[in-house]
Amino acid sequence: MIVTVVAGNPKPASRTLDAARHVAEALAGRAPDREVDVVTLGPSLLGWGDETVKAAVDLVAGSDLVVVASPTYKASYTGVLKCFLDQFAGATGLAGVTVVPLMLGAGPTHALAPELLLKPVLVELGATAPTQGLYLNEKLYAEPEAYAGWVGQWKDVVLACATTTRSTGGS
Repeated sequence: MIVTVVAGNPKPASRTLDAARHVAEALAGRAPDREVDVVTLGPSLLGWGDETVKAAVDLVAGSDLVVVASPTYKASYTGVLKCFLDQFAGATGLAGVTVVPLMLGAGPTHALAPELLLKPVLVELGATAPTQGLYLNEKLYAEPEAYAGWVGQWKDVVLACATTTRSTGGS
């Protein structure tokens, strides 16, 4: 199983990337195989046809399980993540990929953002999102207790989906 994390934070090497790594490791029992720190793709995200961006898109689309993470900005996910997701081909760009929508925020006000805002765009791109999205407090994200309940509830479902979705062709 190929596990990838995607971080859509405007700052490179962010807490968002770190949180995605923690969640991926808790699910898979090992570090992720691949990482895409979206902001490092730079201005190439604003156009079409850039080979570096295409390689990142292909890397994600070729994964079995992807943790897609964003900080909460203006009550939603970031524009840099949206620019990256726009690079995927329509309703099939993430076909066969199991995703976990993950967002970080300062408090509980936006706890439904991963479910209401990030998950629908991932599903629109063809991904399978078999569980609730995960919202973590940005100050507590590194504490295993912050995500242990979610992982305990959903790990088996996520892993079962990730090991079967690619072979069956998607949701």
